[in-house]
Amino acid sequence: MAAVLKGSKVKKKAAVTIGLDTKTQTELFLMLAPGTVLMLLFSIIPLFGLTIAFTAFRPVMGFAGIFNAPWNEFLNFRLFFNSSQFWPMVRNTLGINLLGSFFSMLTVISFALLLNELVNKRFKSFVQTITFMPHFISWVVFGGLFINLLQPDAVINNILMFFGMQEPILFLASPRYFWGVAIVTAILKDLGWGAVLYLAAIAGIDPVLYEAATVDGAGRFSQMRHVTLPGMLPTIMIMAIFAVAGMLNNNFTQIFVFQNVLNMPSSQVIATYVFQIGLQQFQFGIGAAASLVMSLFAVVLLVCANYSSNKLTKSGLF
Repeated sequence: MAAVLKGSKVKKKAAVTIGLDTKTQTELFLMLAPGTVLMLLFSIIPLFGLTIAFTAFRPVMGFAGIFNAPWNEFLNFRLFFNSSQFWPMVRNTLGINLLGSFFSMLTVISFALLLNELVNKRFKSFVQTITFMPHFISWVVFGGLFINLLQPDAVINNILMFFGMQEPILFLASPRYFWGVAIVTAILKDLGWGAVLYLAAIAGIDPVLYEAATVDGAGRFSQMRHVTLPGMLPTIMIMAIFAVAGMLNNNFTQIFVFQNVLNMPSSQVIATYVFQIGLQQFQFGIGAAASLVMSLFAVVLLVCANYSSNKLTKSGLF
């Protein structure tokens, strides 16, 4: 009798648990549904449009032309690789990304380490908030602000001339300064956002390690070097992998805001080329081919960077 009662209680508990799990899972699936629908509409379904990279598609063919246009024997890819803009825009894309990723990671990691050492919590929160806010400002606004600051008669040139500069610098009218403008503005905009990621990694380090280092006579700099940085290494490697994977994908909005006819030799990157050739000149096939090539190289770079990270540091994305 006791066994029967015990069995019935177990069944009731299992039924209640299953009911709760079903209800919870249903709620979670409902929360997931809008994001899933958006991903299908804007990320999965448009993949079928990549077929125009291999066909002689023309806008007059309409939607049906995406599937009915004749194959053109990789003509779009040949036009892309043989374009006079190909090597300059590859150089600009890689140059801005390589230098930008290096200086950005170096600056953000240093800033996070210094921010972590602040004792005054109010001042720490104030600095973190001020540097975090630009991340939520669009590049149109943020870039427009710097366009005004970089004018020949604006603040930055006035400061440089105060310290001995003979003539104002045309930052946005000269190709030689564009890479620097793009890199510095990108660092300033995402300094606080990047620091948050590294501060979260620092917060996960076991305090016992710091106590042991203090007992061994390590100062703050030694603790930072031998405890904090090794604890941040997995996060640093993940961010480095993302940076390598995105090496051919510049921030289009940033480049487009600062780009003009005068600095075009240094500001034309693959992302702006796809926009100009695809949407402005209606050569959708060439634009799709350029995007496909860029995506394939991004996948190759991601796999190579992850493999190298796993071999060198035993940590990676997969």
